[in-house]
Amino acid sequence: MLVNTKQILEDAKAHHYAIPHFNINNLEWTKYILEECQELNNPVILGVSLGAAKYMGGFYAVASMVKGLIKDLNITIPVVLHVDHGTYEGCLEAIEAGFSSVMFDGSKLSLEENIEKTKEIVALAHAKNITVEAEIGHIGGEEDGVADELAYAKVEDAFMLAKETGIDLLAPALGSVHGIYKGEPKLDFDRMLKIKELTNLPLVLHGGSGIPDEMIKKAISCGICKLNINTELQMAWAKGVREKISNDNSVYDPRKIIGAGEKYMKEAIREKISLLNSTKA
Repeated sequence: MLVNTKQILEDAKAHHYAIPHFNINNLEWTKYILEECQELNNPVILGVSLGAAKYMGGFYAVASMVKGLIKDLNITIPVVLHVDHGTYEGCLEAIEAGFSSVMFDGSKLSLEENIEKTKEIVALAHAKNITVEAEIGHIGGEEDGVADELAYAKVEDAFMLAKETGIDLLAPALGSVHGIYKGEPKLDFDRMLKIKELTNLPLVLHGGSGIPDEMIKKAISCGICKLNINTELQMAWAKGVREKISNDNSVYDPRKIIGAGEKYMKEAIREKISLLNSTKA
């Protein structure tokens, strides 16, 4: 059974740890993530970008797949099915398809437009017990082939977005980037702490791949309750697949090729969960 983010992030916020948001890209990835999180008895947020939803057939196909795996694999941990960087239209589709959480990314709009559109999404989502994440500022880097320049969130804008919309969690741009870092991450912890204190919301850190462990721990102490991870899992999976293909020229069964990344993916999932729980009071 799916839950919304509020049901798991309030406890994370109260007890100083973070919940992993792992992006899914196909059935195998979803299965590996669910199995490893079940093994570790750890709640998980399954993130679905618009590109991944299209690749997997659409929002209804993704929702049906996730619900089917939860039932067939006897998954008992809390699972959130969440749209990552959704457009207005994408969020509406996901709400209708049965997702339990959506992120509306209005970060490229003016503050006024971002507030207006976010309020509309919140009203529609909350009517169905679906939680809403919003973004303020521009999270840099590249995801699904879309590049963006980093623009740090303004504290006063973050406060206004939270106050006026009734969102459940907030993703302010704080120095992290999507994809692979070029140079050292420059997280603004002072800004992070101010936004946490003013909004009193669980905060989200996008671009969690590649951030040093000590910075992640500090970010959790400054209000981060949800960490988005994608690139590290992609790299771990690719390592296993490359090894399989390079060592076995006779392999052609797609199940064996795709499945070759399972071991490394699950190792990466385990390491990240251990890190996010390490600050638990």
